[in-house]
Amino acid sequence: MDSDLLPALDRIAAALERLSPPPPTLKGLDESDAFVWHPALGRLTPVEHVAHVDLDLLQGVAMQRGLILDNTLHFARGLPANNAMLWGARGMGKSSLVKAAHARANLVDGRPAAPGRGRLVLIEIQREDLATLPDLLALLRTSPRRFIVFCDDLSFESEDADYKALKSVLDGGISGRPDNVLFYATSNRRHLMPRDMIDNERSTAINPSEAVEEKVSLSDRFGLWVGFHNCPQDVFLEMVRAYAHARRLRIDDTELMQRANAWSVTRGGRSGRVAFQFIENLTAELSPQP
Repeated sequence: MDSDLLPALDRIAAALERLSPPPPTLKGLDESDAFVWHPALGRLTPVEHVAHVDLDLLQGVAMQRGLILDNTLHFARGLPANNAMLWGARGMGKSSLVKAAHARANLVDGRPAAPGRGRLVLIEIQREDLATLPDLLALLRTSPRRFIVFCDDLSFESEDADYKALKSVLDGGISGRPDNVLFYATSNRRHLMPRDMIDNERSTAINPSEAVEEKVSLSDRFGLWVGFHNCPQDVFLEMVRAYAHARRLRIDDTELMQRANAWSVTRGGRSGRVAFQFIENLTAELSPQP
């Protein structure tokens, strides 16, 4: 090789090394009980305060709340627990329940304690970063702490191949899921795939049943499968009452119910999210004006 080329090649190699992501690290893991996974940066970014509502404020989902809380507490105590899929109607508290259960699991004598080695860690991973999930799990495997890796609004389209990697990670990979890690996900779709995608697989495949099984079997990898359904009016009003009581809003119950119903009409539906948004607006209206 021409010796004149060596300096140029060295410069190219150095530039490529600078562009490549740093090796993943778990530095600062004791700084927080919640993190966001940034694979491009090769690290977990701590979250000082997780935006969550108190578990007792989640109305109309008592059965779902009990299932997720029990599973989370079992895992936090070192007992067997399942990966969990929370699916169903929009705005009914799926992601709120995950964050609230994490907060409840970390209470000591009814109060939040300082972050520490013995507390449960919540790690958020974005849908587009699922391909890096094996790298994250390989890192977490070496830690003494226990982790819930959480993906909000999980779903796949026809061109996605990440669902195969996720299936392998959940329980089918050669190394298996680390004992100190659970995977929680939320989705508006029961089988994580759009219905037209499943129907297309059924109509075009040589063996339709096998093709559909391949697509929908991802849901089977979640040992806990919890459904959330549309909110009837009485449940919606109980949600409003619970939020109003927590905020100590001074308003007559009849007026509160009338205004809540009127608000839900403008939003085109009823849900926990709509109830919370109504209370946010009402709190501002009832606050003393400067």
